[in-house]
Amino acid sequence: MTLKKEERFIVSVKVGPKGQITIPVEARNMFDIKEGDTLMVMGDKQRGIALIKADAFYDMMEGQRK
Repeated sequence: MTLKKEERFIVSVKVGPKGQITIPVEARNMFDIKEGDTLMVMGDKQRGIALIKADAFYDMMEGQRK
């Protein structure tokens, strides 16, 4: 299933035999994810899994300390 808008989309991905997923090109383009970038994987048993670029995560956390 894919739902696209200018700032949002929903797409399904499958987990491969090694536990890997492919981040769709729409997401890579929207969030400027390039080969070699580091992503943070955040999980909450109730709410699910989220991905964020590591630099954006650290910037966000730095803002919390002010």
